Amino acid sequence: MRFRAKKYGATVPYALHDDVELYYETFGFDADPALLLINGLGSQCINYRVEWVERFVAAGFFVIRFDNRDVGLSTGFDDAGTAEAAYTLEDMAGDALAVLDAANIDRAHVLGLSMGGMIVQLLAIHHADRLRSVTSMMSTTGDGDVGLPSADALEHIFAPSPPDKEGYLQHQITSIRTWGSPVPFDEAWIRMTNGEAYDRAFHPSGQARQLLAVRAGPSRTDALRGVRLPFLVLHGDQDRLVDSSGGRRTAEAVPGARFELIEGLGHDYPPAYWDTIVGLVAEHAHRADHS
Repeated sequence: MRFRAKKYGATVPYALHDDVELYYETFGFDADPALLLINGLGSQCINYRVEWVERFVAAGFFVIRFDNRDVGLSTGFDDAGTAEAAYTLEDMAGDALAVLDAANIDRAHVLGLSMGGMIVQLLAIHHADRLRSVTSMMSTTGDGDVGLPSADALEHIFAPSPPDKEGYLQHQITSIRTWGSPVPFDEAWIRMTNGEAYDRAFHPSGQARQLLAVRAGPSRTDALRGVRLPFLVLHGDQDRLVDSSGGRRTAEAVPGARFELIEGLGHDYPPAYWDTIVGLVAEHAHRADHS
């Protein structure tokens, strides 16, 4: 049975987009403006930590987090293999709309990180009527001359993760050392959070297929020029996986967009930066609601 969450911490298990089931959770009170959080490559919804989500709730949002297709507890596409793209980023944007529909949300603020930023850009381009504001963070437009990884980040993103838990954790530690925020670097935190993700759903082939969808997508720059929504672009100045030029190009393309470069932030979101991100998103969204 599907139902709408009414109380803080309540869970609505699945939304349906065609034959794709999407696990999602809600936090806060549904009388507040909705904020949909969209994850990056291979990232499960629990990477939006409950403690972080609670800060968005305290800022006045009804928060929804969900597992993208092919990751976490949502439908996987293992039968498709990893030779070619099994779906598109547009399909994944449709998944986000299905989550909003299941939660009975007509219009929402959206925050997308990395690949999630690409998804919210597509929502802004094709489904502006469902959005109140957009925040694209640590992302890019799909142009081949911006948002490029450093050489070591490029090599590591294509390195397969070991299947055993300890090997996986060491792989994730190397990932954050390669492209994450230099300070603070908390190995115990990385092990704890990624250990939870491994135990919940270890699905590396899903990440590979998501990457195929990212690489198959065309540039969004020209289409972004037609967006007429309140649009915020956030990027870290230490991001070595998606260079901040990708964020700048995004902001340049969208009329009236605001660009904020966050000092010290890499391609991750450690707790030390949560308040900064929440503050920027909340200010942007509340201004949009009262404009």
